[in-house]
Amino acid sequence: MGKIIAVAMPKGGVGKTTTAINLATNLALANKRTLLVDMDPMGDCNIGLGISIGSYDSGLFQLLNYVKPIDKVIYKTSIDNLSFIPSILKNALDEERLSRLSHNNMYLSNVLRSVIFNYDFIILDCPPYLRGLTTIALTASDSVILPMKPEMFSLNAAIKIVEHISWVKKNWNSLIKIEGILITMYEPRTKASSQMQDRILNQFARYLFKTIIPKNATLNEATLNGKPAILYNPTSKGAKAYSDLANEIISRTENHI
Repeated sequence: MGKIIAVAMPKGGVGKTTTAINLATNLALANKRTLLVDMDPMGDCNIGLGISIGSYDSGLFQLLNYVKPIDKVIYKTSIDNLSFIPSILKNALDEERLSRLSHNNMYLSNVLRSVIFNYDFIILDCPPYLRGLTTIALTASDSVILPMKPEMFSLNAAIKIVEHISWVKKNWNSLIKIEGILITMYEPRTKASSQMQDRILNQFARYLFKTIIPKNATLNEATLNGKPAILYNPTSKGAKAYSDLANEIISRTENHI
């Protein structure tokens, strides 16, 4: 049976969507059947995959609104083994409706579990806040990846979401665990990054991935060109780091089994 992993952090600009896209792509390239679900109303996953949102007629909104069953909102991508559920919102009214639909905490979990045997991994890209869509994503997930920049704002956000995960675990999903904290946009030659890494170690050492994602121009360039980093420049540090992350997750998942 597959594994559902949320990528979440209640703060923008820490690399959630970049992580979700590049992790899902590398899992797929490792011959793992992967489904990427865009839970963010901003709907940016399609940009990083180079897909026009006009290519779809339905997505997460239609799924949660009971308009379409899950098999009608899953689309194949140009990447072998990678499928995608987009977030299609036409206006602010749709976003407000989607927020209200997210009050049914168990519905997403139920529909994802209905297709889980078709996938090795399902990756959920969450919005930068805790309640609503992030909560239903956590309720549906086996584990959570927490991307964070080595800065105080991200550290404070990490503390908040760890507390929120404990609340979800108590009330909705007793099996959820923290897959790991992923340090992103790391600059090894700066004093600030080094000092913050020490603080993160002191606070969350048991959760840290071995993999660290460096600050790397290629990751931004890849997004601008509508490609995951490994397909844009596979020899870049950013591409290699996300490949390492996928391998780390595959290894720990298989060893756990």
